[in-house]
Amino acid sequence: MSEQRISQFSTGGLTFGVIDSGPIHGDPVVLLHGFPQRPSSWNVVSEALHAHGLRTYALDQRGYSPGARPRSRFAYRITDLVSDVMALIERIGSPVHLVGHDWGAAVAWSVAANHPSSVRSLTAVSVPHPGAFIASLFSSAQILKSYYMALFQLPLLPEWLLSRPGGLGEKMLGAAGMTPSMIQTFRSEIIAAGALQGGLGYYRSLPLAGGGGFRRRVSVPTTYIWSDGDAALGRRCAELTQRFVTGPYELEVFEGVSHWVPDERPVELSASIARRIGL
Repeated sequence: MSEQRISQFSTGGLTFGVIDSGPIHGDPVVLLHGFPQRPSSWNVVSEALHAHGLRTYALDQRGYSPGARPRSRFAYRITDLVSDVMALIERIGSPVHLVGHDWGAAVAWSVAANHPSSVRSLTAVSVPHPGAFIASLFSSAQILKSYYMALFQLPLLPEWLLSRPGGLGEKMLGAAGMTPSMIQTFRSEIIAAGALQGGLGYYRSLPLAGGGGFRRRVSVPTTYIWSDGDAALGRRCAELTQRFVTGPYELEVFEGVSHWVPDERPVELSASIARRIGL
């Protein structure tokens, strides 16, 4: 494992920012944020993990990091997102504990499924295994909860809706549980920073993805955390996720919590991560 701090790394012609913090010799934990957030969403969780002696690497992912914002939706396929994380793991120089929220969880599931020797444990937050999500679309009301994914396929309109201060886009985020403070961070870190189009690229790449890889099972020790106040993801996909994990597995349900688990319950979440790691 690297004894030098990593503030950025390059791969595939792109340069990514990393917040590398905590004990320099601590076991490495890679943190992957979701939409529409950036590595700062992990700040409180990271501090709690440092108290457990862990070193954290919060990746500013493709589409968000200023040096890694390709415009084409073809650049946001899951294989490319996985490659970014693998480049960071290779730079770290040892297998890592992997944690992801929202889209970061979707990427983390794919990293763990395809590169199990590089992942010591997985904690996926909010977003279930992709195979469970797909199965839930046909066995619950999940397809109605996921209406925004279709909306985000449209050109320009999502950017317009989300960019308007106090507009419909921000009202949607508020209805999903974002506080005024979180929405202000969204305005500064996503809108003002020019990261919105890249973040939407994750959704716009979905029609380009093949279906087979989504069902690949995960063999590493895994915890999936679902919150019962999540407006975007229902209980059915949480129940189905166990079918796609062959290693040690635990489902934790955070009650009375919205989709934004790292923001609402950072201490509780960090304790769950530490338990999965074995501390």
